[in-house]
Formats: sequence, C-alpha cells, structure tokens
Amino acid sequence: MSSGAALDVALVAPLILYSVLMTITPGPNNMMLASSGLLFGVRRTVPHMLGISTGMMVLISVVGAGLGGLFAAEPRLGLALKLVGIVYLLYLSWKLWRAGEPGGATAARPLSFHGAAAFQFANPKAWLMALTAIAAFAAPGPGYAARVLFVALVMGVVGFPCISVWAGFGAGIKALMHARPDALRWFNRAMALLTALTVLLIIYE
Repeated sequence: MSSGAALDVALVAPLILYSVLMTITPGPNNMMLASSGLLFGVRRTVPHMLGISTGMMVLISVVGAGLGGLFAAEPRLGLALKLVGIVYLLYLSWKLWRAGEPGGATAARPLSFHGAAAFQFANPKAWLMALTAIAAFAAPGPGYAARVLFVALVMGVVGFPCISVWAGFGAGIKALMHARPDALRWFNRAMALLTALTVLLIIYE
C-alpha cells in the first residue's frame, strides 16, 4: 500500500480473504456461537454476532490509534489482558458445561450485544487479527486514519456472515440434539472443553 494513498485497491481482495480466513476458522467466538445457535437458535444469537463484529471493528480502530504500541511498551498491560482472558474463557467454559445439564439450557441466556463486544478485548485471537490486519493493510503515512477505518469496516462486514455460519451450524443440528438429550449434553460439554483449551494458547503464546 502506498503511503501517499488513503486506500490501495490492490489490497482490498487480500484484506477480504484475510477477513474470511480469520473469522470463519475455529476460535472462542465461533465455539460460543455454535453452542448459542444450538441452545437458542440463530435469531436469538443475532445480538451476540453483532456484538462480535462491532467489538472487532472498535478493537481494530483503537489498535490502529496506537493501543498496540502501548501494550508493546508496557508488558504488564499485556499480562493483565492475558489474565482477564483466561478468567473469562474459563467462566464461559463453565457456563457451556452447565448448559449441557438438565434444565441448564432454559436457565441460560444468549450473550448480549455489549457482552460480546467487550469480550473481543479479552479474546487473544481478536487481538492477533487486529494487530496483523493493521500491520499488513494500514501502512503509516498520509491517509493512515482512513486506512485503519477501512480495515476495521471490512473486517466487521466480511466477518459477520462468516461467524454466522457457526450459529447456523448449531441451529442446524438442534433438532437432532433435542431428540437425543445425551447428545445435547455432550455437544455443549465438548464446546466447553474446546473453549477451555484456548486458555493454553493464551498462556504459551
């Protein structure tokens, strides 16, 4: 991308491809959406999906504004973020595990828009996506702010249908799982264990 241009059209396609690959592959967000789609259906999971996309756009914007450099300069902030992410992921894992128990699904509620948006700041995969996107597609120089906002917009807009696939996957097997209570329980517990395992990625990154 030329530093003298606000946007480089040649990088739009690679940015879209990057957005698809990063948002459709497994991670904490998508595992949570699959379970939410199963338990509550796609319609009730929409606020969760919108929160993820919005939170991702905000995170990319603040990283582009210099927050990434702040974390590089002050390692203790990065450690604090890791601890928050670990605690929250373990909490979410416990909720998913409980959702697989009799009566757990009826007592649970879908993650809210604000909760999903805030979670992006404790999600290590979201930080990796944001830092890489800014470094690759928003070169410093004239028009930098416009490039950052464009990257954030593309990641949010392209990512929404990609993460929706996971909610649709959960909803698609809902009938099968509800016909087999044991399968419903073990599906949610599998999602819980996979979410808990992402803690290892935070610890050893």
